[in-house]
Amino acid sequence: MEKYIDIIKNSYSGYWNYLKHELISINHWDNFFYGLIGISLIVWLLEIVFPWRKNQSVFRKDFWLDTFYMFFNFFFLNLMVLIALSNTVAALFDDGLKTIGLSISSLQLFDVDTLPKWLGLLIFFLVSDFVQWNTHRLLHRVPFLWNFHKVHHSVKEMGFAAHLRYHWMEPVVYKSLLYIPIAIIGGFDAQDVAIVYFFSIVIGHLNHANLGWDYGFLKHILNNPKMHIWHHAKELPKHVRFGVNYGLTLSLWDYLFKTNYIPYNGKDIELGFDGDDQFPKDFLSQEIYPLNKKQ
Repeated sequence: MEKYIDIIKNSYSGYWNYLKHELISINHWDNFFYGLIGISLIVWLLEIVFPWRKNQSVFRKDFWLDTFYMFFNFFFLNLMVLIALSNTVAALFDDGLKTIGLSISSLQLFDVDTLPKWLGLLIFFLVSDFVQWNTHRLLHRVPFLWNFHKVHHSVKEMGFAAHLRYHWMEPVVYKSLLYIPIAIIGGFDAQDVAIVYFFSIVIGHLNHANLGWDYGFLKHILNNPKMHIWHHAKELPKHVRFGVNYGLTLSLWDYLFKTNYIPYNGKDIELGFDGDDQFPKDFLSQEIYPLNKKQ
């Protein structure tokens, strides 16, 4: 037990030191703090210059709430929960394997370090995005998880910062289900992860932005604003009542598994879910909403 307490303590102190370093250091390209700010400002500027819904305010409904969510989830949520949780779960999993004479390295199918860099990154990206696509489907199909995911779907006007409006439980679910597949591949360094992470943030911001783009022939590969807005549609036919267009970065999975749905131009469709008029409007109330036994 003492081992795991030390892991939690070291995770907190280590991440806090890392975050301080990110705030004062701007001389490396994979700075997540200023990278997020830079990406957000660029996509926001694109919204202002090329607005899809021209009557939507630059400071749209819940703009500041979503901005708070963006920084809270991207940085402080990691500090408070995810780093310590991930490291502890990883240690428990490793110790569990040792009791049956195995280790993470013994489960690895291959080491991406033995592959060309571009191929290793592609495999890492495809595996992680596919696992997250499946996890996203679970968030819609399992009632317990859907109550947490409602926070993200409470967005009523789409904008770049809505990308990171989500309940803190969501990344716990995503990271838990992603751990084993990524561990089986193995061999990634921090810069590998940063490249994929930044690309995912860019696409995610664009998906939620007030932009009417679908990227032409790439729309069957990359998720896009015209596709993703239907994921947030309040009204859907019964045959897709659990949701559509689950792709995070890639739309490819939706087309392959027939969960794609773009019946017409969705620029002005109503967003949300049934009963969202009763959903809490402030951060703290939204965070405790899934814990209410009445839900």
